[in-house]
Amino acid sequence: MPFPIPMERRGARRTVSVLAFDGMAPFELGCVVEIFGLPRPELEVPWYELTVCAESGADLRIAGGFTMRAAHGLDVAADAGTVIVPAVPDVSGSVSPEVVAALRTAHARGARIVSICSGAFALAQAGLLDDREATTHWRYAGLLQRRFPRVRVDPGVLYVDGGDVLTSAGSAAGLDLLLHLVRRDHGPGVANAVARRLVVSPHREGGQAQFIEAAVVPAEEDDGVAAAMGWALDHLTGPITVGALARAARMSQRTFVRHFGRRTGTSPLRWVTSQRIAASLPLLESTAVPVEEVGAAVGFDSPATFRHHFTRAMRTSPSAYRRAFRATP
Repeated sequence: MPFPIPMERRGARRTVSVLAFDGMAPFELGCVVEIFGLPRPELEVPWYELTVCAESGADLRIAGGFTMRAAHGLDVAADAGTVIVPAVPDVSGSVSPEVVAALRTAHARGARIVSICSGAFALAQAGLLDDREATTHWRYAGLLQRRFPRVRVDPGVLYVDGGDVLTSAGSAAGLDLLLHLVRRDHGPGVANAVARRLVVSPHREGGQAQFIEAAVVPAEEDDGVAAAMGWALDHLTGPITVGALARAARMSQRTFVRHFGRRTGTSPLRWVTSQRIAASLPLLESTAVPVEEVGAAVGFDSPATFRHHFTRAMRTSPSAYRRAFRATP
């Protein structure tokens, strides 16, 4: 996880451009506008200047039966500090040479290039993902790997932060990545405030594997898993075993593990570990409690275990995370 760079050192990165395509779905564009396009004077930080850009000034057909017209061309996007590419309309096709040129120009100038969902295909076509780790919607991960073999596709994460090039998984994961950008730029306090206004979690643990299509779980089984999850969240500081979770769910261990996997896409103990890591983030961000005590406070049995699981999940150490995201008093 790259360290955040102060906005004053980034200068033009406060300018954000999002590309609009003919035939696009409106959700990802709406997410970008919601995060970067609305004035937020109550946060008392320099906010972003958003432009919506398209290849031409003609009306664009939008999925759902309406049209829109972008106010700016690709030249504005090429000059922006952050360029965001939402889902492309055709993952088997290609974006225009003009879009590729704009992305390459912006990146060469030092812009931050971001994709949401299948927007990764445009970045890959521009060569910006060569020899990099990237993600996209789990449905398209195999196709992205086949079409662009130099890209190291990770289909199991919500987003990948490569510093100057960032990619997210399917649609709603774009919100996770956009909030992460705010977090990098302004710190956790501002990002958390924006998340509260959106009524979403400021940081989701886990990956997109939990959202892959699975059989529908009967209500009574779902309720049992939910009860076990609630019990675990109330007892994170103590030892948690699969047996204890199964008892909270009023199921046998074998039945519970099967239903838990169908519900979440992961194992019970992996899920508990992710919840403990999530619980450690506010302590690292807003307190001076030693890292060893943070791990113990959220239920890890040793500092080494905490560091191991934290680094594996967050791709940085607890100490480095604290240096990067510690809230300014």
